[in-house]
Amino acid sequence: MAARPPPRSCDTFVALPPAAAGGRVVFGKNSDRPRDEVQEVLHCPAARHPPGAALQCTYIEVEQVRHTYAVVLSRPSWLWGAEMGANEHGVCIGNEAVWGREEVCDDEALLGMDLVRLGLERADTAEKALTVIVDLLEKYGQGGNCMESHMAFTYHNSFLIADRKEAWVLETSGKYWAAEKVEGGVRNISNQLSITTKIDRQHPELKEYAKSKGWWDGEKEFDFAATYSYVNTARMTTSRGRYCEGYKLLNKHKGSITSETMMEILRDKESGINMEGGFMTTGSMVSVLPQEPNLPCIHFFTGTPDPARSVFKPFIFVPDVTQLLKTTSPTFGHDDPVKKQPRFQSKPDRRHELYKKHESAAVAIEAMKDEGKEMLQKIQMLEKSKISEMESILQNGCLDTNQVVNLFSQCVEEELKIYSS
Repeated sequence: MAARPPPRSCDTFVALPPAAAGGRVVFGKNSDRPRDEVQEVLHCPAARHPPGAALQCTYIEVEQVRHTYAVVLSRPSWLWGAEMGANEHGVCIGNEAVWGREEVCDDEALLGMDLVRLGLERADTAEKALTVIVDLLEKYGQGGNCMESHMAFTYHNSFLIADRKEAWVLETSGKYWAAEKVEGGVRNISNQLSITTKIDRQHPELKEYAKSKGWWDGEKEFDFAATYSYVNTARMTTSRGRYCEGYKLLNKHKGSITSETMMEILRDKESGINMEGGFMTTGSMVSVLPQEPNLPCIHFFTGTPDPARSVFKPFIFVPDVTQLLKTTSPTFGHDDPVKKQPRFQSKPDRRHELYKKHESAAVAIEAMKDEGKEMLQKIQMLEKSKISEMESILQNGCLDTNQVVNLFSQCVEEELKIYSS
């Protein structure tokens, strides 16, 4: 395979009370991927599975569990896992690419994106999701090409995992890992190790392995990021900039962070958080997780590139949700080039209906000054109206499940109508 491209990644954020407004947890992520990669939004209902069943992930099979929870996912359409998502219990996960001293494995194993989906399908709290991920990491390992291309793009993974009460940062290096509990305030991750000396859970051999490699002398205080990262961080300066900028933006709004604040952060181009170029923000997610268990968690997804000209559309878990057909990509079964050996010999058209219309609209917005501005204003008004509707649900605690089953799909239809007008 060709040489690895320089490190690029995503940004994931969480704000907990008192940093977040209204006694809620607010989660957000931008997924930064190759600019021509399609990201789809799909819902998978809860399911029961027979004993001993196997589950095919992107590259390898793993043992299936007896029961999986309902999930809503934003994922690159060529793979099994997800860049980010949520489950019916209000658990949200986003992952990041990270690099360090430990060599990255090119062998096919579980992708970090597979681990995101597996954590969501199998855990009803953030800490349980962490346990699911590290157990699978120990059993199956992580590795394989993370891009639909001949070019090898491989990395270790970090994860930000949140629920209604707390959040966890999990950072990995091969099979080794450290985790930090976040119980209040703000936290963000980018594509660098960020856990230092506050380590609340860890791989049992984390420190001994570092000593055996000569990375840590066993005397000074153990700092995970300093020990497992490159000594020369020059190649990570772009990431460090985004990490620091994201932290600044979170702190700027500390005490009043809402879903709209998080969307504003994800749209910020000056900081590099809304990425442009060969790698760009191809999908975005914001979730509001009320601490009151009787109130629903609300998850917003774009399903389209560049959040600055996309609509964050709301999704709420209820029984019998209408399937998200217009944000689901076509499938190719056994003929999919990802499933054939050698892989990635061709690249089919994976665009879903919303992606196609958004793609055409983006060109129009750029080309037609007045008409483009008008279209942009219309999608902004659509988003504001949906945020207002969701706020009313959270304030009044009143949920019409007959309407909510179509919530996301109906918003997609309204967005498509604007693009067609």
